[in-house]
Amino acid sequence: MKLLVVAVGQRVPDWAQAAWDDYAKRFPPESRLELKAVKTEPRGSKTLPTLLAAERERIAAAVPKGARIVALDERGTPLTTVALAAKLQAWQLENDVVALVIGGPDGLDPAFKQAAHERIRLSDLTLPHAMVRVLLAEQLYRAWSIDANHPYHRE
Repeated sequence: MKLLVVAVGQRVPDWAQAAWDDYAKRFPPESRLELKAVKTEPRGSKTLPTLLAAERERIAAAVPKGARIVALDERGTPLTTVALAAKLQAWQLENDVVALVIGGPDGLDPAFKQAAHERIRLSDLTLPHAMVRVLLAEQLYRAWSIDANHPYHRE
């Protein structure tokens, strides 16, 4: 299974990229973690629906056909790490590719969120986008470690 994180925004601080790279390389070949960054729509005189629609098109182009789409949304289902591990196991049985989508500065297009297979929430806190990438990578690795009986996660 491939876990594909599609994130709006191309620039992240060096520390965030280093942390992402560290977690991504920990995954075994049969459970790869990849990142596709898509361009943020320039915030000029465009309306919010226009901005979100443009980003939605870029996201859609980055997600492979047939992938399970999981939108990260502040109003999504809250999960514990153990619950995420159970989801990861279920996703692995059903899909070759799971696309976890992180929106841009203004979030995700409402129609995209509605069309997603599911919506999850990482935190009740507002987090910077670079931190979301790192937190998601760490939690996916932790969930994988639970499913693989790897000693990374401790209860």
